[in-house]
Parts: sequence; C-alpha cells; structure tokens
Amino acid sequence: MSARLDFRVDGPADAPVLVLGPSLGTTLELWEPLLPALTGSWRVLRYDLRGHGGSEVIPGAVRVEELADDVTALLDRLEIRRFAIGGVSLGGAIASAVALRAPARVTNLILCCTSARFGEPGPWLERAGRVRAEGMRWLADTSAGRWFTPGFAARHPDRFERVMDMLRGTDAEGYAACCTALARFDLRDRLPEVRAPALVIAGAQDPVTPVAHGQELAAGIPAAVLTIVPDASHLAPYEQPGLVAQAVLSHLEGREWTTSGVTPKG
Repeated sequence: MSARLDFRVDGPADAPVLVLGPSLGTTLELWEPLLPALTGSWRVLRYDLRGHGGSEVIPGAVRVEELADDVTALLDRLEIRRFAIGGVSLGGAIASAVALRAPARVTNLILCCTSARFGEPGPWLERAGRVRAEGMRWLADTSAGRWFTPGFAARHPDRFERVMDMLRGTDAEGYAACCTALARFDLRDRLPEVRAPALVIAGAQDPVTPVAHGQELAAGIPAAVLTIVPDASHLAPYEQPGLVAQAVLSHLEGREWTTSGVTPKG
C-alpha cells in the first residue's frame, strides 16, 4: 500500500519537472536553498518521505522499492509522466529505484550523497529499535557531526537549527521504518541496468556516504558523472547550495561543469 506523500511544487507550470527527495530525518525543506536557481527553468516537485514532515505514517518494515512506489503514485495522481528525479541519501536511493522501475519515465538522475549500499543491516536495525523505544531527540546529538562540516553550525546557526528541527519533528515510527529500508537496500548488482544519465554528487567530507560510495555509483551506472563538492559533508545541497545547483543545472541542460570538482566517467 502506497503512503500519501506531502509535497510542494515551485517553478513555471510549463517547465520540465524535476522531482527531489530528502534524506532520512529531513523534510522537503532541505532543497529550499536551491529553489531560486532551479526554478528559473524547472518545475521542482519536492516531497516528504513517508513518516516525515506532512506525509502519511505506515508502521512496520518497508523496502526502498515501496518508497519508490510512493513517489510514482504521487506523480501518477498529478499526471506527471516524464521527469528528472533525484535526492539526498535515502532520497537518492529512492530515485535510483524509480529509474529502475519506470525507466521510460525518467530523463535524468541526480544522486546526491547516496550509495548503492548503506552498510551492514545491523546498525540500521539497531537504530530503528532505539528510535522506537526512546524517540527522536537523541539523534540530534549524533547527526550534527555527520551531516555538516565542522563550523557550519557556528557560521549558520539559524540554518543549522532549522535542519535539527526537521529531525526532531520526524515521526519515530516513520523514521524507524525508513531505517529498515536502508538496512535492506543493495543496488550494486543492478547499477548497469540504470538507463538514465546520472549526476552523482559526493560531499568531499561526507562520513556517511564517503566519496568512494559516489565513485562506485559512477563506475557502475553506464552514463554517469561524479561531482565532488568541496567543503561539504552529508547534506551537501543544504551546506553548499550554490555549487550543487550549478552542477545540477549543468547536468540537466547537457553542459559540462568545468570545475576541479567534476570527475567525468572513464
């Protein structure tokens, strides 16, 4: 059963559609700093993961493929047939799954700070159990150091607290369910099946999905380019929105983004 997702749409009504998903523990607001750049030429649809923000909570374990079905069900309701799609971390995994399940509908992929496999299942299942038992607030203390480079909170206290509020406000059961999706996810053998041109974005200082994870994605997807964003950790679009927006627009428009951060395939 698909969950009903909360969403926002910005940009010209007649522009091509770009679908963007957030990371575990954040909301559609994660992409807001990029909107001024992206909505000049794209109609941007942002959604909340099930159990996050304003989206429906469905208790129990889930797979990334089911989260992908949530997104395609939303797009079907909105009568959107063709689109580019991307996301951060879990949102990127969902975008990959959509591209595999509906290849004729996806024009481009944006895989940001994500992975073909997010590590062993055990730690994710342990986290799900602790969140169900203790709630969400303890996660704020452990997430800050993984999500941002040192000094970001001091330099941008309001923006930092906004993201922490997203995390603290996430439904515990919804968060735990998405942890089970990450525990089960393994796309490594299917990367060669991805047909859409892909931009893989890695934060240079990301400890959650390090650059090596981005390199694996770019090496496995037939039409992929890897962009390494300097001075960025796991939430690179939020920490470096200008650089990420430039990379995304260059990819979507078929232009080469000639900075030292771009590593072409091959």
